[in-house]
Amino acid sequence: YKIVEELRAAMEGLLEPEEVEEPVGTVEVRATFKASRVGTIAGSYVSDGLVRRGAQCRLVRDGTVIYTGRIGSLRRFKEDVREVTANTECGIVLENYPDVKEGDVIEVYETKQVEQTLS
Repeated sequence: YKIVEELRAAMEGLLEPEEVEEPVGTVEVRATFKASRVGTIAGSYVSDGLVRRGAQCRLVRDGTVIYTGRIGSLRRFKEDVREVTANTECGIVLENYPDVKEGDVIEVYETKQVEQTLS
């Protein structure tokens, strides 16, 4: 019986870790502003969870994902901040994507490595 356990442990060690997406927050774009140095700023409302600068995100327009990348800049009023929590307004600039429109939804997520197991 111990040999079977050791063999199973050895085989599980050979499996590649699986990447799993974990939702962190949801943001509604309520207005957009043009800024010469940074591009388009999305005036947003964090409706659920939280948002961190540099976090992975998806921009969803009319149910279709149109951008996948990272949050480049995050501001609360004029202050540059690291994170913004639920029920708060903020300004977001997406890395290398200026085409943000009013009504878009930004889904913020993290990817985690999960060890696979043999069932």
